[in-house]
Amino acid sequence: MAEWFVTLGLVFGGCCSTALALERVTSEYPKSGSLITFSQFLLVSLHGFAKFVTFTRGPLGLPIPRLLPRRIPFLRYLTHVGLFYFLSLFNNLAFGYGIPMPVHIIFRSGGLVVSMLMGWLISGKSYTKSQILSVIFVTVGVVLTTLSSHRSQKAANSSSLDTTASRYLTGIAVLSLALVLSGFLGIVQEKTFASYAKDTPARPRPKQVRLSPTAKAVVLPPIWEESMFYLHFLSLPMFFFVRHDIAMQSSVLFSPYAATTTFNVPLAAAQFTLPAVLPVLLANTLTQLLCVAGVNRLTARVPALTVTLILVVRKAVSLVLSVALFDGVDVAWGMLWSGAFLVFAGTVVYTVSERPVKRPVKSEGKKE
Repeated sequence: MAEWFVTLGLVFGGCCSTALALERVTSEYPKSGSLITFSQFLLVSLHGFAKFVTFTRGPLGLPIPRLLPRRIPFLRYLTHVGLFYFLSLFNNLAFGYGIPMPVHIIFRSGGLVVSMLMGWLISGKSYTKSQILSVIFVTVGVVLTTLSSHRSQKAANSSSLDTTASRYLTGIAVLSLALVLSGFLGIVQEKTFASYAKDTPARPRPKQVRLSPTAKAVVLPPIWEESMFYLHFLSLPMFFFVRHDIAMQSSVLFSPYAATTTFNVPLAAAQFTLPAVLPVLLANTLTQLLCVAGVNRLTARVPALTVTLILVVRKAVSLVLSVALFDGVDVAWGMLWSGAFLVFAGTVVYTVSERPVKRPVKSEGKKE
């Protein structure tokens, strides 16, 4: 039970905080998607580097990095990495095409339906009427919660007027592609964790391994932590293809014309000036570390559809906080709380419903 409290605390606390910081950054710098994604991936990789990488002595005594033993084979991660990199990049790039936050949330919350459809089509799962009803409740609830913000609707209309129709539709296409990639990633991760997360008699997985006969035993980290590190670390080389975008966005951020903020250090009797958006970007990066830790913990414990359902509830909470902190009181409170009720009611219905089962395979034998 304690593990569940920690996991949900990371998901709701970390992810809601990073969503608010993301909205603040993208409201001022809507084309900073590549820089934001790279910063997040770099910090997560640095956080887990010491646990998964070691150095051995090479020629001329130079240290050579080497990956420590893993629970999941290296090649299995390549598919995960490709899907995760592109969906993360696309989600942040969408803000550069004039996509407002309410539309962004609606599309990302649509992953619940995508996960169920892919589970039915790819994994051969069938779902109960209660589970289907819960998906409808959650989807309608998120839409109502989004529409409750009058000012967000006005912002969406004004932003669409400032951009061409083709540019706006391009942003919608980017979000749609990210949604499909997210559904595929959920299915792939579920199958991988089901195969490698637990020890089985046919495929034993010792918790300790030795790098050499004289080396000390190495305790393998939890599988969710391993997955979190490799998904981000192995994605770093792919940012080479968007290096020019990152450089341009960094130059805009540190431009002498950008707004600045001054920090005083009383003990050192000194002060220093930073770009005003930089502390918010750092907050977004740090809270993203907590968020991905919670999501990866969750992914290793429950099926993909359950992960998507919990994340939809988290997004609804983020939207309520966004309305309260950024849009003031210009909200249709009846619609807002009606949507929140449907989201939580859908969560309860899904929790008490039966788990999805495999569809029976029809026999192809001859009839007698």
